[in-house]
Formats: sequence, structure tokens, C-alpha cells
Amino acid sequence: MNSPPQASPIPFGEALKVWLKIGVLSFGGPAGQIATMHRILVEEKRWIGEARFLHALNYCMLLPGPEATQLATYVGWLLHRTLGGLAAGVLFVLPGFTVMLGLSAIYAGYREVALVDALFFGVKAAVLAVVVEAVLRIGRRALRNAARAAVAALAFAGIFLFHLPFPLIVLAAAAIGLAGAWLKPEWFAEAQGHASQKGKPVLDALIDENRLTHIDPTPGRALKITLIWGALWFAPVALAAALLGPSHVLVDEGLFFSKTAVVTFGGAYAVLAYVAQQAVERYAWLGAGEMLDGLGLAETTPGPLILVLTFVGYLAAYRLGDPLTPVWGGMLGAAMTTWVTFVPTFLWIFLGAPYVERLRGNKWAAGALSAITAAVVGVILNLAVWFALQVLFRDHTAWSGLGMRVDVPVLTSMDLPAAVLAACAMVAMLRFNVGMIPILACAAGAGVVWRLFTGG
Repeated sequence: MNSPPQASPIPFGEALKVWLKIGVLSFGGPAGQIATMHRILVEEKRWIGEARFLHALNYCMLLPGPEATQLATYVGWLLHRTLGGLAAGVLFVLPGFTVMLGLSAIYAGYREVALVDALFFGVKAAVLAVVVEAVLRIGRRALRNAARAAVAALAFAGIFLFHLPFPLIVLAAAAIGLAGAWLKPEWFAEAQGHASQKGKPVLDALIDENRLTHIDPTPGRALKITLIWGALWFAPVALAAALLGPSHVLVDEGLFFSKTAVVTFGGAYAVLAYVAQQAVERYAWLGAGEMLDGLGLAETTPGPLILVLTFVGYLAAYRLGDPLTPVWGGMLGAAMTTWVTFVPTFLWIFLGAPYVERLRGNKWAAGALSAITAAVVGVILNLAVWFALQVLFRDHTAWSGLGMRVDVPVLTSMDLPAAVLAACAMVAMLRFNVGMIPILACAAGAGVVWRLFTGG
């Protein structure tokens, strides 16, 4: 585990600079972050070929947790073994975590200030447009035929109407993908990269020449990684339980977000649907509107969108962290949540990547991945509907029947200014291709103007 980076044509110091650059520039959610990595690693640096990059991405999308972080860790591991994977993953997350921690502290301390409240009123309306755009963008990529669209529709119905557990939806989608790979392989075929005219990229050449011995899987290596990273994963939770008691909020956070790291697939948008249900309704750590505020903060910072969980962890321990002071509780809550969210990322990559390298071109793995990706589109659509209900309507009623349970908006409670802001943001983003940051900034400014000058 602690061996130095394997000899590589890419100096480790140069790789560090590239990973830091990617971490600082990683705005725009998973799609934007993956596009940034593709441009730098595949097109500019030519460290990895497109087909291998896509294969690694496919594996990361099968995993629970943040796929962009896992992809960076995967490529870093290929380049410079464990130390390279650590460097890539940490530098991808660290800039965003630092900013998110500061923003969470400001939010918790000054949320009741009228100016801050007005800012977040506008941001929430813009976030709705961002999520709708994500549904459309990912849907265009993932739903290339009727079979995949049907999987997405079934996933949406399962989570929106019947509140089925997300892991069950993922398992069902994987089963459909495996069956499709057997009966109709073309329905769920693996995406292929474009051939290059510039010769082999660095990693492709090294692998073809059998020069990267660390990618060969062995049972002993797998056991060692599982024990070490499993211990690292749960050490802070055990320490918090010993010092503060097993019922302290830090322990609850550690256990809950550890479970989240295992059962939430599809990146931050899919995670939010699950976290919102549990953190808002079960634990009462924060309100639904505050969850939207957190996503708005995460959208405006670099790094993975799943850093919204850092915000949730901060607020929970800030409010419920006795005997800790609110600020110290919040900082430890943010640290606990972030730790148990991202440490599993390294476990999944270091444990599974050697085996994944042997599965390139396997139709069964491609079928399962494609179906899960289609299901994730349905889950993100569910999140978009949930956001719309929270942003556009102040009141809701519950309807249940035939095994279904649905929140129905009270039409007379529509927040017209929020609806206008959301509509303007959608037009700007979908029709005129305005960037996410300008839209969020403009929406925040419009929210300030409306709330402070109209009293609305």
C-alpha cells in the first residue's frame, strides 16, 4: 500500500499539477467534470485513450458515490499506483471541500439575515433549471433507444409513485441489462471511443507492453486493501462513539452517510433524492428548502456535487452537536460526513479496478451498466419533480392509493416570483446555452431585488 509510485513516463510532480488544475476547474456537475478530464487527459495530455477512458467511466458509473471523483482516482491509480490514486482523488475534492466548509459556516451563522435569505430564494429557482437541464443532458446520452427509455420510465415510477428503495431499483435495472445483453445485445451495447490518428496514449502503450504490473489482481492484494480501507472508513465513527456516546449526532452522521456511500448510485443528483428523504423527514437535520440551498452552494463551487453532503453534515452537527460548540460541531460534522462519503471511493477503485481492466469489452458488464445508467435518468427526473414541488409551491397534500403515495401541490399556493425566475433560468440555459455560474449569479441578484425591494 505504501510503495512509491511505479516508474512512469509521466513525472509524479507533473501529475500533481494536473490533478490540482482539474480540481480547481471542476465546475458544472459530473458531466462538466468528466468533460474537463476528457479534454485534459485524453485530448491534451494523451495520458489515456478514449476507449479505456470510457471503460473506466462505465465502471465508475456502476459504483455508488461520485463517479467523477472515482474516475480521477482510477486514472491516477493507473498512472502512479496507490499514491497516484490518492493524489488524484484528494486534489479533485479538496478545493471544493474547503470552499463548501466556509460557505456552510456562513449559511449556518447568517441564514436569518434578509440579504442571505433573498440570495438563496433566487438560487433555489435557478437550481431547478440546472436539475431539469441535467435530466435532458443525461437522458440524451443514456436513452438511445426505446428499451433504455422504458427502464428510465419504470425507475421513475418506482421511486416517485411507489417509493421503492434505490438499491432495489439499481438491482432490477442491472437484471434487465443482463437479460438484454443475452436476448438483444444491441439494446444495451457499450459505447465505443473514436480511434486516434496520433499513436497510442501513454497508459494504453504501457498496458499493451505489460509494464504496469500493479493492474494484475490477486486475492492477497484484495484482502489487504479491504482490511486497510475498511478500518480507515469506520475509525472516525468508532472514535466519535467512544468519546461522545453512540447516540451523538456525529455517530448518526457517520453511520448514515456510510450507508449512503454504499446504496446511492448515480452521483449527486440521485443521492439527493435519498438524502432528502432521510435527512429531512427521518432525522430532521434540516428542512427541504435548506437542502435546495445546499445544492445551490454545491453547484457554485468546484469539485463533486456530492459535497452537498458536507453542507448537510455541517448543519446537523451545528444544531445538534452538544456538548460541542455549534461551530466546532459543524466543522466536525462536515469532516465526518465528507470522510465517510469519500473514503469508500478509494476502496471501490483500489479493490475493483484491477478486475475491471480484465473486463474490457465484456457484453454482460456493458449491459448492466447501460441499464443502470438509464434507471439513473428516471431517478434524476424524480429529483427534478421533487425540486419543482418544493420551489414552486408553498403547500402540498398527500394522496395515497393502489400502493402509491404522492405529494400533490396546492395550486393556489404557487410562488409566482419563483416560477418566473425558474422559467427565465430554463430559457437562458436550454435556449441560449448560458453557463451555469452566470445563471446562478443572475438568479441570486434577482432574488435580492425581489425580496428586499418588494418584501415578497
